[in-house]
Amino acid sequence: MNKLIIAGNGFDLAHGLPTSYNHFMDAFWRDLKENQDDDLVKEVVYLDPIFQDHFDEGEILNFKDFESNIHKYLQNNLRGFEYQLEKYSFSQRGMSRSYGKEVVLFKFKNKFFKELNETQSIQNWVYVENEYYQALKSICKDEELEARQKRERVIKLHEEFEQVKQLLEIYLKQKVVETYDFNAFSEKDHPKPFNILRRFVGKESNEEKLKLASEFSDRDDEKFMFDLDPSESKKQKVVKFNSYIVNFNYTPTFVNYCGYLLLEEKQLAHINHIHGELSEENIVFGFGDEMDEDYKLIEDMDDNEYLRYFKSFQYSQNSNYKDILRYINSEKFQVIIMGHSCGLSDRVLLNTIFEHDNCRSIKVFYYQNGEYDNYTEIVQNISRHFNDKKLMRTKIVEKTLCEPMPQIQLPKKK
Repeated sequence: MNKLIIAGNGFDLAHGLPTSYNHFMDAFWRDLKENQDDDLVKEVVYLDPIFQDHFDEGEILNFKDFESNIHKYLQNNLRGFEYQLEKYSFSQRGMSRSYGKEVVLFKFKNKFFKELNETQSIQNWVYVENEYYQALKSICKDEELEARQKRERVIKLHEEFEQVKQLLEIYLKQKVVETYDFNAFSEKDHPKPFNILRRFVGKESNEEKLKLASEFSDRDDEKFMFDLDPSESKKQKVVKFNSYIVNFNYTPTFVNYCGYLLLEEKQLAHINHIHGELSEENIVFGFGDEMDEDYKLIEDMDDNEYLRYFKSFQYSQNSNYKDILRYINSEKFQVIIMGHSCGLSDRVLLNTIFEHDNCRSIKVFYYQNGEYDNYTEIVQNISRHFNDKKLMRTKIVEKTLCEPMPQIQLPKKK
């Protein structure tokens, strides 16, 4: 039985890497003072080059702190002026004429980035891609706009979305890939993740062989799990599989594990960077739910600009998507979820995998912190990718046979 491993951002987070949406967004505001002259940053926000003292009103760890500093600065240092807190600006009253009628301390130039910061419900990258999709649908459904106006707004949205994508690439390169030592961890220091991955990239232990059959609802699948080892005199059953990793992350975390284990176990495995790699500058970032009822509305706009950031068309730039299809069509397989939230943003791909006849089982490695865990949340997300809910219930492995992802900390480079 083949093993298809789906690795998402939670896999990086389990290694102590600051790759979450909040990590990225907080770093933007924390480092804004030193980065404000960067050309890309200047396309996203405007800061008055003269009035800079608001940075010193207090420590800035996130947007809320930055916003608080602006308010404090206006209230404490600009008495005698009329100011608008919502716009972070103040009007001239007795100031030098060189400043004009209004001086703006700060403003968002990127509307999409502004809305991301003002939306408190955003928790991870799936929500960001969903926000983009909601903004796109809102433009399409606006009956007060003419076709020309809609197109102009979509082009502007895509320019702003691309800026956020570029900010993310820079952040991941500078604050993650160039900061953390991906070669410094070893099995000796962190045996748990190595032991887990060895089951799917390396060899199964005898104990794991006995557990494996219980992860499938159809007992006929057992004949696809095992083979007779010709090297054993007693012809013992051994687990047979080829591993295939669908890596949704842009980082090299999973690559380093596989390099170590494949060399050790001499197993066959392939890593598919379905969302691209930072080193190749080809990352996929957008929305991927063509099953949504409003997708037809966007298609019917009959303008390819509206489809620019749909993942299906980004997947067509290389063979990664078709490679996955070839793998799942070749033989029966079990899906292993490691750190992927299974949100709707990747529905076009996950539905194809989960509802495929060769997909016999879906096993989840979940996040656990004390009494809290997100197993149920992940399973609920998985269910949304199934049109056939009865089929879904036969494929998902129950929680008692699943386990939490070990949490470790990769060291920073010295």
